[in-house]
Amino acid sequence: MNRLSLAVSRAIARVTDSALGPYQTAVLRIGLALTWLLFLLREYPHRQELYGPDSPWSWDLAAQLVGSNDAFTVLLWSDSRLWFEAVYALAVLFSLLLLLGWRTRTMAALFMAGVLTLQNRSVFMGDGGDNVLHIMAIYLVFTRCGQVWSLDARRARRAAEARARGERTSDRAGPVLWAVLGLVLLLGSLSGRTDGDWFIPALLWAVWLGQAVWWLVGRLARTDQPRVLLDVVANVVHNGALLVIMAEACLIYATAGWYKVQGSRWQDGTAVHYPLHLEYFSPWPSLAELLTASGTLVMLVTYVTVAVQVAFPFTLFNRRVKNVLLSFMILEHAVIAVVLGLPFFSLAMIAADAVFLPTSFLRRTGRVAARARERLRPREDAAHVPQQRRP
Repeated sequence: MNRLSLAVSRAIARVTDSALGPYQTAVLRIGLALTWLLFLLREYPHRQELYGPDSPWSWDLAAQLVGSNDAFTVLLWSDSRLWFEAVYALAVLFSLLLLLGWRTRTMAALFMAGVLTLQNRSVFMGDGGDNVLHIMAIYLVFTRCGQVWSLDARRARRAAEARARGERTSDRAGPVLWAVLGLVLLLGSLSGRTDGDWFIPALLWAVWLGQAVWWLVGRLARTDQPRVLLDVVANVVHNGALLVIMAEACLIYATAGWYKVQGSRWQDGTAVHYPLHLEYFSPWPSLAELLTASGTLVMLVTYVTVAVQVAFPFTLFNRRVKNVLLSFMILEHAVIAVVLGLPFFSLAMIAADAVFLPTSFLRRTGRVAARARERLRPREDAAHVPQQRRP
């Protein structure tokens, strides 16, 4: 009984004392933001046909569908072309700022709003990667994904160094951003624009109120107890969201694998062979012909894919086997990006896979990237050119 209580107390302390997986959630943040940013930039010339006034899925049709399913999208607040351009530009901006890790809690919420806004405007424009982005963008709001590899982490480190020197620190951008977000939420609520879907507006309001409480506690609390309590709550929410993200990734692979087992096309290999001969999925016809020329290769790809997807959730109990299968799945998605011409689907899946990467590997990757950045950065003594002496 004592061992059980000790194990339970250790588990509770582990969940409440710190936000687990800081590097994994940072990679997830960077991967999702980068995927969506690259997609928006690539489709910028076609934005009007995809989500704007020129879309075959017209504004009226979208309004009827949203009226029936109560999906969240601010694009239906107005049918103005100017409104669409502003929302699209803001979606690009929020993706970039989340990628850099600037005000990650707010940017994660705004990033989620941007993803849902565009996807729910034209639900028939997309692929499986959009579903992954849709789900993971919501989960990301609950995580503390800016602890490392972010501008927030650098700002927190500099603020701690300043306080250690006895200097006072000020934050002007945070309150301004908070006030603007609150004004937008208030106007949307008072105008009735957010009456359909209650969850996303409630989540945005919760983020806004949580930031207000956090700021007030940091400014007015005379002891550390209120801040410690807020940290505990944030850690519990973060760790719960991380668990849900991992379970969601396992569910995606498990359902995909077991449905493949039941399908005859995956039993005879046609599920791999036929898409490679479709024009839509063959950006490199010569490469597709080379891959499908060997029946043995098609058979191996088919059965190994099914076996890996079915087995992956069970390999989480063995770290070494999990890392091997994880490497294979990341490589497989990279091949899908090139061979089938689905780069954004592959990037979204790789970002979801990143939550299972070992912390030691991510730390080494971060150190390598830091050293590469230092080599590219010009040195101060080399950049300084001495002035010519006067005779």
